[in-house]
Amino acid sequence: MPNKKRKRLERPTIHPRNRYSENPPDFRLLASLYPSFESFVFYSHDGRPRIDWTDFNATRELTRVLLDHDHGVKWWIPDGQLCPTVPNRSNYIHWIEDLLSSEIIAKTNTSQDKVRGFDIGTGANCIYPLLGASLLGWSFVGTDVTDVALEWARQNVRNNPHISELIEIRKSGDAGQSLLTEETCSGQMVSGEPDPGLGDILSEKSESLTSNPVVSDIMKEYHGPPVLFGVVKDGESFDFCMCNPPFFESMEEAGLNPKTSCGGTAQEMVCPGGERAFISQIIEDSVILKQSFRWYTSMIGRKSNLKVLVSKLREVGVTIVKTTEFVQGKTCRWGLAWSFTPPLKKMIVSHLVEKRKFSFMLEGLQRQFSAIHVLKSVESFFTAAGASCKSNTLSFIVDVTASKEHVEAILKSVPQKIDESVNCHFMSETSNGSSRLHTPVDDKLCFHVSVFQQIPGTLLVRGSLNHDGNSESIFIYIPTIGGSSEEGIL
Repeated sequence: MPNKKRKRLERPTIHPRNRYSENPPDFRLLASLYPSFESFVFYSHDGRPRIDWTDFNATRELTRVLLDHDHGVKWWIPDGQLCPTVPNRSNYIHWIEDLLSSEIIAKTNTSQDKVRGFDIGTGANCIYPLLGASLLGWSFVGTDVTDVALEWARQNVRNNPHISELIEIRKSGDAGQSLLTEETCSGQMVSGEPDPGLGDILSEKSESLTSNPVVSDIMKEYHGPPVLFGVVKDGESFDFCMCNPPFFESMEEAGLNPKTSCGGTAQEMVCPGGERAFISQIIEDSVILKQSFRWYTSMIGRKSNLKVLVSKLREVGVTIVKTTEFVQGKTCRWGLAWSFTPPLKKMIVSHLVEKRKFSFMLEGLQRQFSAIHVLKSVESFFTAAGASCKSNTLSFIVDVTASKEHVEAILKSVPQKIDESVNCHFMSETSNGSSRLHTPVDDKLCFHVSVFQQIPGTLLVRGSLNHDGNSESIFIYIPTIGGSSEEGIL
């Protein structure tokens, strides 16, 4: 007899394309190749090579040798700057690669197959642009706010001439200034004359944001330099943005993990409101920039923030939200991605193409109301709208024939709150992306509704299409049964 116990969900693992998924870093080999790393390696009682993860110098040297040995990247950061772990950061890069190749949304990049990314807060380490460029040939704009981070990020780019032309380092300064200036890896600055209409544009954007209550709440949480809006230049477009946000609200909170030492300045680690406020700012900016990016993404350090941020994304009207979990050793992080680009049509309607029967349950009905009452209510509802109905009380079936005009009358007759949900199911996309009310070719929609009693107080209502070659959902609104209205999508 098969075991009916629910299988325990497997813990997410390192990304399968991550070069360390099958071959973790070999400390013994690296120590033999890099004398500077050898001094940080010690051996446990079972002979396994280890390093002290609480030693910043050890973790920094490990990152340096992994980038050099496995990726051909020359790299260094000064004391105190955030030191990334290479396998964990590679997971994020490969997840974005999955998003871009998934064809969930249409490609909008006009530069053929060249992928262009935007790294928010690239830091002195500049890890994401360096990995993305060396692994996949992607180009990047990396941004930051401090002079130290910008200086070292540019230095790390210059030290890798084979990919340096793929990476631009840009300062996230004052919103007005950053719209008018550009900083390149060589440190040159090109300034322009202010656009006479810039103030009007910023004013209009501000008014638009504050009129949206969801975005207005977000704006109250974040008080810092520009993140995307005001840093992305007019006319620029990217395939994605990515971010390793400041996870913490204070440096005291950042230092609560005694088992690791990855360094990090206050600008890299701390934000009033923590990562939730910072990512909320990215959401706000994405509402303005919308399809300037195919995908907006961010890493998240606390799972409790994931649900809150997903709710905000739904409220601001994104078309797609994707999440994942990054696992490296004992460290877990989460990835959040969203887009305003309409999904490809086949992703929306493929699950309805072959389905010709739809059903839902009516529960909690008072016992004096049976299947025959529901059947009569269904017949009365469609008849009142002008549709032709023929009922069979022995089989508990109502055959309905409705024209386009009848369907439109039905949509207008139901309460507004239901009308909104109906539109989602009666509307289908046309080839040019617009929506229309779908009816059969002969302008007749033929279906029958059957009602089955499951147990007292619970009925199954099923709708079946009779017209060949079409399959659409049928909306049934059953008014005033037992003192309340029932509705469902068939």
